[in-house]
Amino acid sequence: MALKIIDHGTKEYRQMVQLRMDILRKPLGLTIAEAELEKEKGEVLIGAFEEEKMLGCCMLIKEEEGTVRLRQMAVLNNLQGKGIGRALMVFAENIARDMGYKRLTMHARKTALGFYEKLGYKVCSDEFLEVTLPHFVMEKNLR
Repeated sequence: MALKIIDHGTKEYRQMVQLRMDILRKPLGLTIAEAELEKEKGEVLIGAFEEEKMLGCCMLIKEEEGTVRLRQMAVLNNLQGKGIGRALMVFAENIARDMGYKRLTMHARKTALGFYEKLGYKVCSDEFLEVTLPHFVMEKNLR
């Protein structure tokens, strides 16, 4: 498996958008707006690949000085639980550290709390609804 930063607008990026649609949005009856995709031009876009096929993805977005937020974490359904998400997280954390960030935050779906807690993330908010599902803010110190 290869982990890499991908460029906005490329064939790999189109795979990323499709994976996010299939895993994160379609099951909820939602889509991804063009305006949302346009905003991703300046973000760090990360993909996990087996040859040319994307297995999983996520992105990093600058929040404030020293803090970056993880968004749109998705792994193919038939490959969840096989270490791809963990590898993506370690890769994303290393990129964030290399970029000088000291803290990584996210809006985690309630169903994914256990996954992120195993990686050292702590819940730091009350439950809230986002894209129709219960979420929590989670964070980890990257030092």
